[in-house]
Formats: sequence, C-alpha cells, structure tokens
Amino acid sequence: MSDENGDAIVAKGLTKRYGAITAVDHVNFRVPSGSVFGLLGPNGAGKTTIIKVLTGLSDMTEGKARVAGYDVRKEPMHVKERIGWVAAEVILDDDLSGWENLWLQAKLQRLSGWTARAEQLLEYFELSDRRKDKVGKYSTGMRKKMEIALALLHQPSIIFMDEPTIGLDPNVRRMLWKLITGVNREFGVTVLLTSHYIEEADSLCDRVAIIDHGKFVATGTPSELKSRVRADFIELETKDEVSEERLRAVPGVSEVRSQGKAWILKVSSAEDVLPGLFAALKGDVIRRINVEKPSLESVFIDITGKRMDQAGGGDVQDFRKFYMQVRRARQ
Repeated sequence: MSDENGDAIVAKGLTKRYGAITAVDHVNFRVPSGSVFGLLGPNGAGKTTIIKVLTGLSDMTEGKARVAGYDVRKEPMHVKERIGWVAAEVILDDDLSGWENLWLQAKLQRLSGWTARAEQLLEYFELSDRRKDKVGKYSTGMRKKMEIALALLHQPSIIFMDEPTIGLDPNVRRMLWKLITGVNREFGVTVLLTSHYIEEADSLCDRVAIIDHGKFVATGTPSELKSRVRADFIELETKDEVSEERLRAVPGVSEVRSQGKAWILKVSSAEDVLPGLFAALKGDVIRRINVEKPSLESVFIDITGKRMDQAGGGDVQDFRKFYMQVRRARQ
C-alpha cells in the first residue's frame, strides 16, 4: 500500500531527541513504492533511530510520517501490520527447525492460512530440503535467508533492513545483495535499507540519503550524487609535521582539510597532482597515501570533510533488544 502520490514512506520534518541530544534532525524524504531506498552514514548517524520512529517503536519528537499509507503516530498498528523488519544480527531460535521458526512467527502475528506462503518462501530461498533441520545447524547465509523469510511471511508491503550485511564475509554479503534485489523485484516489496558500506548502497539502492549527525547532507540516485563531485581526493599521512600552506602550494590542490593525524586534499586530478605532491614532500616523509575517485565516499568527504568510517558517534546498537521489541509489537 502507498499514499496518494505512490510513495511507500513519506517523512516531513522528522525529528527525534533524547534529552539534550538530537539523534534525527528535521529530515524530509519520500520512498517510492517498489523501490530500494538507502540510508547511508556512519555508526551513530541516526539511521536506526529513523527506523525505530517509522516503525512506531519510538515516538517522534517533531514532524510527520506516513508508512504504507498510514500515519505513524495515529495509526501505528496499521503500520505494523504492513511492514517487515530484518536485523543486523540473524536472530532465530536455534533450537527450532526452519519450519518451526516460521510457525512461531505465524503464531506471533496471528496469521491464518500461512502454510502455503511459508512453502513458497522456503522454495524461493532454496531451504525446502532443510525445513526440518534446526536453524542452529544452518550456515550464515541460510540463516539470513530464513530471517528474510520470516519478515516476508505476513506479506508486508515494506521491509526495513537495518545494516543487514554487517559483519558478514564478502561472499555472503554479495549473496545477500542478490537476495535483496530479488525480493524487491519478485515480491514487489519496498525496501528501506540502512548501511555504512559505500559499495552496498551504490549497488542496491535506487535512491540514497547520506546522513551525518542526524541530518541528511545529500539525497539522490547514486549516479546523481557521484556527479556532484568533480574532483579526486588524496588522503595523506606524513611521518613529520607538514604545514597546510605547504600542501596548498602543490599545483592542482584546491582544498586542504585536516583529518586527525592525516590530511585530505581535494584535487583536480590525482594523476596530475601526485608527482608534484611527491616532489614537494619527498618520498621518505609520506607514511600513507590513498586516492579516492568519485564515489559515494567522496561525496561524503566533500560535504563533511571526513571519511565515513571516521565520522559518527560510534554507538553500539543492542540489536537483540530491538528485535524483541519488534516481535512484541507484532503481537
């Protein structure tokens, strides 16, 4: 279900404060039905808080939001009936089989006639032959598949995926990317995905909102965002102290920013600037150097002056507690 403009999610002035701390600061965005929308930002940027507010698990301080055509504040139960959720951690009952986990989910959501849907999902995720096995014996990839199957059991129109690939090895991560794309296309489900992986957002999302310290700093398609940055970035760390003036004097350097013990240089072309930079600093002064070509990472650097993995509050989310809140809310 969507609103009259065909949007699955609409947020206007969405704000969440915890005492004196503003976790989400007057954000506005729309998620078209059937799309994959990404919230991209460092840990502590406010991504999980936005999901908590949109799913009705946390009251918003200010603003308005509609999810699946319903007002989050006024009609929270209608919202919960139409959404699914996939956690960063795979949290299943390891002592139950795959089918028993589906049964438990159906009981929690008071579903009737759910078995045909469960059979369809097991077939789609290639888990039919392991339905009687305890999920504690499943591989990480299989457990992720089962988690998504549980989220899809009640046929939601929107799925929230909060850092779904965090901590996974590259092969499992790419497998999950294919699953997310497939679920979006095959089941027609709108996906709101949070991530701090640049490549993930670039590969999966139709549109991306880059968030930092609770504010949206850029929104658009991955191509639109990358086209904003008509420059390369050079991240540089030196053994000895180097003055900003010395770096600015290198031909082709348009901007210099300090980043802890390192420097970030905005340059016209890394290939053209590097020879002059090496000549100016001498090779034995440079401890580490990295070149960032136009990407979503370079968009973040251009706007905030820091790399995504060096930004944010670094807070650790209690995903197990969050998951249990979701399951209780479904009852």
